[in-house]
Amino acid sequence: MKENVILDKSFDFAIRVVKLYKYLCDEKKEYILSKQLLRAGTSIGANINEAQVGQSKADFIAKMCIASKEARESKYWIDLLLKTDHLDINETHVKSLLEDIEEIVKLLTSILKSSQGK
Repeated sequence: MKENVILDKSFDFAIRVVKLYKYLCDEKKEYILSKQLLRAGTSIGANINEAQVGQSKADFIAKMCIASKEARESKYWIDLLLKTDHLDINETHVKSLLEDIEEIVKLLTSILKSSQGK
């Protein structure tokens, strides 16, 4: 099976988000913002996965657009969790989580531009 970088990265990100959600609930007793991140962060890969079997190019682009929006929303929730002191940027896993979502956003932007012929 051919390697699909964006599928792999989004799946790995979703796993990290699920683990972060558990941590935030168990250790920080934070349930609202973390739930938003959980929804957005796991939705990225789900939409990318659906796009792979899209019925048309337009369907593929629509699903990838949703994935891109969910990725940007995930970054928003991570930033908000940082600014509200639920997360600490000095923690290695937090820095790498931010780096991962920024890379996913860039990859999705590139995929969308090439798919749309821009």
